[in-house]
Amino acid sequence: MMILFLTVVSGVAWTAVYVEAIRIGFRDRTYAIPAAALALNFAWEAIYASRSVATVLSVQGVINIVWALADVAILYTFVRFGRAELPAWVTRKLFLGWALLLGVTAFAVQLLFVVEFGWDQASRYAAFLQNLLMSGLFIAMFVARGGPRGQSMLIAVGKWIGTLAPTVVFGWFGNSPLILGLGALCSVFDLAYIWLVLRARKSAPGGNL
Repeated sequence: MMILFLTVVSGVAWTAVYVEAIRIGFRDRTYAIPAAALALNFAWEAIYASRSVATVLSVQGVINIVWALADVAILYTFVRFGRAELPAWVTRKLFLGWALLLGVTAFAVQLLFVVEFGWDQASRYAAFLQNLLMSGLFIAMFVARGGPRGQSMLIAVGKWIGTLAPTVVFGWFGNSPLILGLGALCSVFDLAYIWLVLRARKSAPGGNL
């Protein structure tokens, strides 16, 4: 029962992150999830959602489908507005070529995890490794943009809770030191990012972010 509860908590938290990322992306005319993490997330969700549909549709499978659909909208904000985040010498064609390469690489990495570890272990190892990458990239994005543009407290907190819940499921209950360690490191970076966003929020006009 506890595992199901934590699975639902993770699903709700990450869904809130994706919905907020779509809203913020269109509002600020940018993308709200770091590019490399977005590519890996979409590849992971598309692959495992498809597998769930082809085999047995579980609670996590339904969540994966919802996430994959939400990622399509976030990917649109990246393609639509992402070029403006790069130096002037990066042409539109070069940007799209880089985006395509990033996407193909993300799918290749996810499938290589499956070949190496099998479906069950691959889904967990890849998810936590890319979550740790994302945690660091959110901080890097904050620094690169000189503040919280295209970001929000809901995304920061939702990402933390959405990762912490499966850390308990697969790391603690699943007795996996690797996942527990990766999840703990995610929390360190996520809490640092929350602090950055909170600090920016307090200094913003009206204190809103």
